[in-house]
Amino acid sequence: MTTGPLPKPPSPEATSDVRPPPPLLTRPLLLRFVSMIGASLSFFLLLSVVPAYAAERGGGGAAGLATGSLMLATVLGELGTPRLVARFGYRLTLIAGLFLLGAPALVLTVSGQAVWIVAVCFVRGLGFALTIVAGGALTASLIPDERRGEGLALVGVVSGVPSLVALPLGLWLAGRVGYGPVAVSGGLAALAAIVFVLGLPDRAERTEQPLGVVGGLRTGALLRPVLVFAATATAAGIVVTFLPLAVPSASAGVVAVALFTQTAASTLTRWLAGRHGDRHGSARLVLPGLLLSAAGVLAIAPTTNPVAVVAGTALFGAGFGITQNATLAVMYTRVSAASYGTVSALWNLAYDGGMGVGAAGFGITAGLTGYPWAFALTALLMLGAVAPALRDRRVTPPSAHPPAPAVDPR
Repeated sequence: MTTGPLPKPPSPEATSDVRPPPPLLTRPLLLRFVSMIGASLSFFLLLSVVPAYAAERGGGGAAGLATGSLMLATVLGELGTPRLVARFGYRLTLIAGLFLLGAPALVLTVSGQAVWIVAVCFVRGLGFALTIVAGGALTASLIPDERRGEGLALVGVVSGVPSLVALPLGLWLAGRVGYGPVAVSGGLAALAAIVFVLGLPDRAERTEQPLGVVGGLRTGALLRPVLVFAATATAAGIVVTFLPLAVPSASAGVVAVALFTQTAASTLTRWLAGRHGDRHGSARLVLPGLLLSAAGVLAIAPTTNPVAVVAGTALFGAGFGITQNATLAVMYTRVSAASYGTVSALWNLAYDGGMGVGAAGFGITAGLTGYPWAFALTALLMLGAVAPALRDRRVTPPSAHPPAPAVDPR
């Protein structure tokens, strides 16, 4: 029996079509994490300390003005940062943000006048806006496209842990060493981070015109995930602000457990959503995340039931973590790198604006209906975001990113 020539062994290229994923923890990303931690420590270390200092010097009204000016400046800064990124690049904008966040803190206690404190808070709010928008866009440019979901989840952990530590630590330190040393520590944390930014690449693309914030809101592929995330962020502001007031005072321990459970669930599902999104796409996670969040808020409604409160915050935290990761990952895939600053601005506006509007509106509603009904109505209103979520599942952008407009629509 004769046989033909033996076949050649397949080449390595033919036997393996699957390439290993690119590394995630590169040197530039690690440097960015250090600068992110510095900014987060600076902001959250003083977030509760400054209102306390203002109240001690000028009463409760001064405390409210301090926080109000901080958040107002943050929102205004988020609107304008994409223009600064387009003109000066990520690195220089981020350095300016860290300087404006840190330097005013060094002189916070020079005066106890309300005008001085409000002015310091306003400048720091502008700096914080620059750090989160320009920094967020720069971070996205340092994450490989194939691992965007997992990378954004890791970013959430790196930025979230310092906030959990610094928020209570600031007040604890202020009670023991005074406001001045805490303010200086917060300022130095941001200023020290500038050193690490100097080692980062500046990848702001200027070969094409980026979308402006208004242009982004006119782009359905970006507006739909923004609306969904804003709905869940609204509920997040409500839960954090009003759960300690809604649960009977005898169950104070329940509130602590519930808020910790929410944070832990959110961190876990944000990571899982990132890994799933990298393998199967993030767009289909947006609707489940929204529905899970709404179910959690509804479960919290019987506020006198400790089991319902803890279970509800766990459900909400899980849905919120999924929505956080999925909406941001989806938005980045739908623009070019030139418009990463706009995506970061829109997402953070949805976060800050949603939390602020939710807390303000819920306070009025709860005064009329009581807390249980107010939570139930919140869950019902969140379902209004199902419409854009469903439409987003049906409408697939024709390309990885929409074409940039010829001129900035703002």
